[in-house]
Amino acid sequence: MTGLTHLDADGAAHMVDVGSKAVTQRHAVATGHIAIAADALAAIRDGAAKKGDVLAVARVAGIMAAKKAADLIPLCHPIPLTRVTLDLTLDDTGITATALTATDGKTGVEMEALTAVSIALLTIYDMAKAMDRGMTIQGIRLLEKAGGQSGDWRA
Repeated sequence: MTGLTHLDADGAAHMVDVGSKAVTQRHAVATGHIAIAADALAAIRDGAAKKGDVLAVARVAGIMAAKKAADLIPLCHPIPLTRVTLDLTLDDTGITATALTATDGKTGVEMEALTAVSIALLTIYDMAKAMDRGMTIQGIRLLEKAGGQSGDWRA
């Protein structure tokens, strides 16, 4: 009908059949940023946030989220992840989250990396909102993916 992979001939949504694809090593890297007021950022940096260690909780939340991407995104395949890392980097304007996800599988791990970043940043917002309700989450995007039939890609 439309040539879109998630629609069948009648236009109904379905999960793409990856059964005949080869198993390959795949990874993806995604990033995003949360802008935070200077005083709230200092409290996070110093470990003085009332809710606890914001960075540690956000890191664990992002890793957990990567493992649940298929539960959150309707047509996303559940895949066995072989690796998830979530790095949080502070600068003068806020915190950048960067996730790397990997698998040996038949479909990519882009959605898992993007989900990890999104949930890590939302967790930071949740834990710091009493200090700064004006935080903004921005720039969530894929930086690279490797493996699979479509090959490697970098932003």
